[in-house]
Amino acid sequence: MEFKYIVVFITTPAGKGEEIAQKLVEEKLAACVNVVDKVSSLYWWQGKIEKDKENLLVVKTKADLFKKLVKRVKEIHPYTVPEIIALPIVDGNEDYLSWIDESVNP
Repeated sequence: MEFKYIVVFITTPAGKGEEIAQKLVEEKLAACVNVVDKVSSLYWWQGKIEKDKENLLVVKTKADLFKKLVKRVKEIHPYTVPEIIALPIVDGNEDYLSWIDESVNP
């Protein structure tokens, strides 16, 4: 099954989320980005467990823009391996989904 719309999760260093969100919306790679502040993250990195305070970006966009979004995030993100994962939007408010269509690049 192919999905037209996706939600993308991106973690950023604390304080960097707004800047990345702004660029994704300005460049019409995202219709909307929620910036969740003060996320506590635990993860493996280079053989040890790290703990950081991060921002979590919740990006609403179209599936056909995902590769462009990933490319752009990698260009502007300070992490060597940024988290950029997409989940399909199975269904939603038709008015909201239409608004996504109108708000991003065709």
